[in-house]
Amino acid sequence: MSASTTDQLPVVVIGAGPIGLATAARLVERGLDPLVLEAGPSAGTAVRGWAHVRLFSPWTEVTDPAAEKLLAPTGWTRPDGATYPTGGDWAERYLQPLADVLGDKVRYGATVTGVARAGRDRIVDSGREEQPFSVHVLLADGGEERITARAVIDASGTWSAPGPLGANGLPALGEKTAADRIAYRVPDLNDPAVRARYAGRRTAVVGSGASAFTALAHLADLAKEEPGTHAVWILRRGITGSTFGGGEADQLPARGALGLRAKAAVEAGHASAATGFRTQTVERLGDQLVLVAEDGRRLDPVDEVIVLTGFRPDLSFLSEIRLGLDERLQAPAALAPLIDPNVHSCGTVYPHGVNELSHPEQGIYLVGMKSYGRAPTFLAMTGYEQARSITAALAGDREAAERVELTLPETGVCGGAGLFDEPDGVQGGESGGCCAAPTTLQIGIGAPVSSGGC
Repeated sequence: MSASTTDQLPVVVIGAGPIGLATAARLVERGLDPLVLEAGPSAGTAVRGWAHVRLFSPWTEVTDPAAEKLLAPTGWTRPDGATYPTGGDWAERYLQPLADVLGDKVRYGATVTGVARAGRDRIVDSGREEQPFSVHVLLADGGEERITARAVIDASGTWSAPGPLGANGLPALGEKTAADRIAYRVPDLNDPAVRARYAGRRTAVVGSGASAFTALAHLADLAKEEPGTHAVWILRRGITGSTFGGGEADQLPARGALGLRAKAAVEAGHASAATGFRTQTVERLGDQLVLVAEDGRRLDPVDEVIVLTGFRPDLSFLSEIRLGLDERLQAPAALAPLIDPNVHSCGTVYPHGVNELSHPEQGIYLVGMKSYGRAPTFLAMTGYEQARSITAALAGDREAAERVELTLPETGVCGGAGLFDEPDGVQGGESGGCCAAPTTLQIGIGAPVSSGGC
């Protein structure tokens, strides 16, 4: 197929979440034809899965400028920029209206099951770059379809692949058979059935990030109303001054406040902490579960377990594409050093764009949460800038693609999810200027790579 013919094909965007829809809006702005494939029945299907959780970024930081331009003629106005939406607000008041404006450029009930070069598996070199992409789709009615695309932008996120309870990255022994007592999402305690599951019971909360903070805070609120409700917070490392995030120093105040609420839950006795506990086995004891650590420690029985150990990308449908991924984070190789929690113990993530997101296979990009692989602390505005840079490159405007600028706030998070303590209990970077000031850099041009700290 000639280049001129390929250029007439759509750019397939996988996922109608915040970054996928922003990517579509940017493509429209650039005069390119997007086709968004969403596995769920509506926009923001994954976001709706945590509809009850409030974002720690305000409205001003979770809407994309190109999307707002598309929405403006419809009479849409952005909600009060200083307020913080829930996932439900984000989906109903922004994502769904944006998808509606895009119209038939968004297709629901379309699950991507494979991406390849037309007529070429990943082994074949001959004529590879001249071939368009072939995107295989499973439809909601069970039918199948093959879509030919000039480029593919995967914004499918990581929601479908939560991390397991097991500390080695694999499910703990007995974890799968105890699935009826284990959840991998922040519970919605406003739902009477969910509330009844945790009220008056002991619940283990595994994780050290914002999701774990949220679950602890919600369970603490429940404990004030329902006697006998208690959380056991399981941390794979020890508690230090950084455990609860940046607190009042966090430039995202709502995120800092979330960590302080989790701290208050522990101090008030609504939650107790088991530190340095790396789960190896889940044992049943009647209707309860006993968690056993790698070092042989056994926790007192709990009624429920909430596992919030992060997410990981589903790369299964990209098996015939030549991706250049970091062997640890499963993020694009050039991006990984900028977001690696083993190095960036509290990471202001340097701005990045098409250069850092490119792969050996030209024309395929992972964006949004999926671009971070297993790394934490992704911000929506980072994804919006990714979309802007990539779509500029696809439109042939390389200069614009490499000149996108973005100022990111401090994360306020010291220590990546699941990392071991440093010797003597010092978290990496904490003694060397952890949490550097916000930085404005050109995307794709000389983004520095830190050798330590932040």
